[in-house]
Amino acid sequence: MAEMESGFAGAGRESGAGTEPGGEALRLKAAMEDFVSEIKSFRAEVTGSLKHQEERMTMLDRKYTARLAAPAARPALATGDAGDGLHLKAFDAYLRRGEDEGLRGLVLEGKGLNTGTGSEGGYLVDPQTSARVQGALLASVSIRSMANVVQVEAGSYDVLVDHGEMGSGWADETDPTTGTTPPVLDRISIRLHELSAMPKASQRLLEDSAFDVEGWLAERIAQKFARAEAAAFVSGDGDGKPRGFLDHTIVADDTADWGELGYIPTGAAGDFHPGSPADALIDLVYALDAGYRANAAFIMNSKTAGAVRKMKDTDGRFLWADSLAAGEPARLMGYPVVVSEDMPDIDAGAHAIAFGDFRAGYTIAERPDLRVLRDPYSAKPNVLFYATKRVGGDVTDFRAIKLLRFSAS
Repeated sequence: MAEMESGFAGAGRESGAGTEPGGEALRLKAAMEDFVSEIKSFRAEVTGSLKHQEERMTMLDRKYTARLAAPAARPALATGDAGDGLHLKAFDAYLRRGEDEGLRGLVLEGKGLNTGTGSEGGYLVDPQTSARVQGALLASVSIRSMANVVQVEAGSYDVLVDHGEMGSGWADETDPTTGTTPPVLDRISIRLHELSAMPKASQRLLEDSAFDVEGWLAERIAQKFARAEAAAFVSGDGDGKPRGFLDHTIVADDTADWGELGYIPTGAAGDFHPGSPADALIDLVYALDAGYRANAAFIMNSKTAGAVRKMKDTDGRFLWADSLAAGEPARLMGYPVVVSEDMPDIDAGAHAIAFGDFRAGYTIAERPDLRVLRDPYSAKPNVLFYATKRVGGDVTDFRAIKLLRFSAS
C-alpha cells in the first residue's frame, strides 16, 4: 500500500512538472528557435534565387549593350548602313571607279533605302560628307549664318505670319463685352529650288588610294554652293532660285506697308551726308522696332565697311569696334557686322547697308539630303560629279529688316 502511494506520489510529481511555468517557457523557446531557423532557410533560398536572377539579367544586359555598342564603333554612316561600313565603302567605290553595284545592293536588300536613288538620279551622299558640306555652308559669310534655317521633306515650306495688332480693351465687371479687331494672318510659301555644282577630277587622281576623294568632293561642292546661295539670298529674283530680300519692293520707311521693306536715306546721292555721315546709321538703327534690335546686325560688303569704319562720333571715337575674340564679328554702334560681298557697292540709289533681325526676317528652307551623280563620259579623261540639293529662301517678316539708301531722300 505504501509502495502504491509512493508510486502515485512520484507520478503526480512527474505530471505536475509539465504544468509548471518553467516547462512551458522551454517549449515556447524551442518553437521560436524552429521558426527562426525556418525563416533563415527561407531567406537564404530567396536570396539565392534573386542572385541567380540578377546574374541572368546582368548577362542579358551585357549582351544587349554589346549589340548597341557594336555599330557605334564604326563611322557614323547613312541610316540604312548594312554593317561594317558597307555604305561608305560602296560610296567610295562609286566615286572612284563608278561601281554602283554595292549601293544598288544595299537598296535592293531593303537595308539601305536611304542610301540611293538609282543611277539616273545619283546617290545620296553619306552623312559624314554631307555634314562637311553643311559645316562649310554655315561657316561661309552669307545670310545663312544669320537667317532662320529649317529642314523640310516637302517641295515648299509655308510660314504663317501674324502682322496685325489684335484689338484689346478695358472693361468693368458689369460692363458688356465688345468684339475686338481680329489678327491678320498671311501665308508665305517658300518654294525649294534645285542647286547644283559639277566639280571634276582626273581618273588617275581618283585611282590614287591616298587621295581623299570624299574630302575633296565636300570642299568643292561647299565652295560652289556657298557662292550661289549667298548671292541668291541677297538679290535672287525667286525664278528658279531663292528670292533675296533686296528683290522686294523698297519704299521710304514712313510709308512702308506689309510686303515692302523700308529704307532710310543717307542725305546725299551715292554717299553719306558730308556734314553728319553717322546720323543716317543712327536713324537706321532706331527705325527698327525695339523687339528686333536685340538680335539685329548690319550687313554690307567690304568696300562699304571700309568707308564706315572711318566714321567717328562727336567726341572723336570710332563707331566701328574690331572683334577682340576669334570668331566674333566686328561691331558697329554695338551691333554685329556681317561682311557679305554680295551686297551692292555704295552708289546713287543703292541699298548698300541692311540692318535687322534676319533670324526673324528671313527664312531658308532646304532638304537635308545631298545627291551625287558620277559622269565619266562628258569630259574625258576627267570625271564629273554632278551634285544637287534643294533649297529656297524668302523674307518672312518685312518689319524685321531696314535698308540704308544712298540718296538725298
